[in-house]
Amino acid sequence: MNLRVFNKNLLIISVGQVFSFTSPVVAVLLGGIIGSKLIDNYYLVTLPTALMIVGTAVGSLFASKLMEIKGRRFGFSFAAILNSFSSLICAYAISVDSFALFCIGNLSIGLSVSFAQQYRFAASESVKKNDIPKAVSLILLLGIIAALVGSNIVSISKDIYITKYIGSYLALSFLAIIPFFLFIFYKDEERVKIENKNTRSSVKEILSNKDIQISIASAGVGYTVMSILMTATPIYLNIMQGYSIFSTGLVIQLHVVGMFLPSLITGNLINKFGHQRLIYSGIFILFTCLIINYTFQTYEAYMIGLILLGVGWNFLFVSGSSLLVLSYKKEDRFLAQGVNDFVVFSTQSIGSLSAGFLLYMIGWKILNLVCAPILLLFLIFSFRNFSRN
Repeated sequence: MNLRVFNKNLLIISVGQVFSFTSPVVAVLLGGIIGSKLIDNYYLVTLPTALMIVGTAVGSLFASKLMEIKGRRFGFSFAAILNSFSSLICAYAISVDSFALFCIGNLSIGLSVSFAQQYRFAASESVKKNDIPKAVSLILLLGIIAALVGSNIVSISKDIYITKYIGSYLALSFLAIIPFFLFIFYKDEERVKIENKNTRSSVKEILSNKDIQISIASAGVGYTVMSILMTATPIYLNIMQGYSIFSTGLVIQLHVVGMFLPSLITGNLINKFGHQRLIYSGIFILFTCLIINYTFQTYEAYMIGLILLGVGWNFLFVSGSSLLVLSYKKEDRFLAQGVNDFVVFSTQSIGSLSAGFLLYMIGWKILNLVCAPILLLFLIFSFRNFSRN
């Protein structure tokens, strides 16, 4: 990453990314495990994790609209407070054995994440046009640190209280509030003055853009496949296969490294080979992941499969995000970003909601096969759109 890309705003966004995204990492790692202890219905154990993603989807349009009115600084500061408070709700829910309250806490975390997901767009607005893919990649790369912090917080603080994992969420609450103090020094971009509101595009016009269609589909498919398998993995390894929370957490950590470490080069790869080739590469890598998960049933295979799942997601998500930023008019950015995140995280929430049910109904191997048609349909769709474009 070239240091010339950095400026004060991008630095604040980068540090904020680390502390804001510890919450979703912990929610994914612990959501199903804690859910299985709070409710006897195994079909619903992934509901807390799924609701976190639902909260992200539902809050996307609100987050982008609030930032359009009040600015990025206000939106990100509000998200930090909400994130911290939500973690406290989860801690209290565990202490009183309330599955419903734990679900509410995760839903609320998701609402805060809908704001934090705008970090990548704020970063792209802080740099020159040619540096947009690198800025998006940088923000995602820092997710590695968030994953390591989140996973280790779970291990270090889970036994602080008599009831396991209360300490994890209390520590999470402390970390989540840190970005609030950082964004005091953030400088909002000047508002785009629009003399005639009719120059703004409608949702229909935005979605008619072929590049925007591909960008939304790329991020959406990447997130859907990833959320199905990632949400199911902790339950499958820890509950069904009997691996320890440490071993399960290690697989999730390596998966998150696979998600974010390629960001060191993804921006450069996009600049060199283009969005189209990176998207096709991401699809190929995800197909390889499915084959490994279906064929091999060893701990090492789970590691490799989940790492590839992360890499494939990275190629699709970074390509989709950077292509989106290059495809809309500046006065449409908040609407386009909100619509994008709403669609992307709605599809992700569907994947996460179905993960637990499908895992117990059809098993791990068939669960991987379910993802194959999704990738195949997207491959056909992207090929047709790129050809027409």
